[in-house]
Amino acid sequence: MRCEGVRAGGAMAACSAALLLASACVVTVDQGRYSVRDEKKFQVKGTPDLALTTFDGSVEIRSWDRPEVLVEIEKRAGDKTQADAIEVRAEQSGDAITIDVKKPAGPEVVLGFRAAPSAKVVAAVPRRCNIVARSGDGSITIERIEGKIDLNTGDGNVKGLDLAGSLRVHTGDGTLRFDRIAGSVDLESGDGGARISGRLGAVKLLTGDGSVEVRADEGSSMTADWEIRTGDGGLRLEVPEGFGATLLASTSDGAVRVNGFGDAATAGGDAQNRRSRSEVRRVLGAGGRLLRLHTGSGTITVKKF
Repeated sequence: MRCEGVRAGGAMAACSAALLLASACVVTVDQGRYSVRDEKKFQVKGTPDLALTTFDGSVEIRSWDRPEVLVEIEKRAGDKTQADAIEVRAEQSGDAITIDVKKPAGPEVVLGFRAAPSAKVVAAVPRRCNIVARSGDGSITIERIEGKIDLNTGDGNVKGLDLAGSLRVHTGDGTLRFDRIAGSVDLESGDGGARISGRLGAVKLLTGDGSVEVRADEGSSMTADWEIRTGDGGLRLEVPEGFGATLLASTSDGAVRVNGFGDAATAGGDAQNRRSRSEVRRVLGAGGRLLRLHTGSGTITVKKF
């Protein structure tokens, strides 16, 4: 069964006159699974501040060339009654927009193949947009955004592509992968590997378990101290010609390798290197801010490309 319809929602008291809420409903029924999609559209004039929250489900955010924000919520449940109990709160005040998808009240009962309730959120936003996105359990994907970005999921992978500004990310359990980043990053995973590349400024990357790869592309410059840590796994950092830092690298079980920066003796770190291959203290290039690398078990490689 499939039905489609459109209904216009009235303006909320807390919203500005610029708010446009257009709701489009698409219902799908399958064995043990019921889903309904709802759309919310908001006109904006400047740089939006968008806050998205879902109790359980993935979040996807991408930019487009329109002065508006379009958010699609796909509510999934075992039946219509359960899906209808998922509440979507949508508010706008100027260019500040909030979408909050609430878990149905009462005990959750899942029998056989009946789906537990969840809500996937997909947003299209202007290229310049400040984002706060939260999911209790689900992956987050974000692409082609410039602004202040804050992402958090209780359990799920987080991916980003072509982002500029400041990026703060936390996942309780999942991998982190970000490519073509320009700006500062503050990333944390309770359990999962990480891969980052781009023109980096400030870097903080912590994971409880998993290998880590960071590539600082041409134009990267340490605007603050860097800290990259993993509880268990290899750690590899690639930096461009002319990159300078004061390196402190250590592994509890493994070795530290520094390639492309000449003899450590000329950089003032030879005595430390001889004492322990598992801990290296030395100046890279012309020196600079502190570059702290650590893994609980694995090899650390710092390489100039």
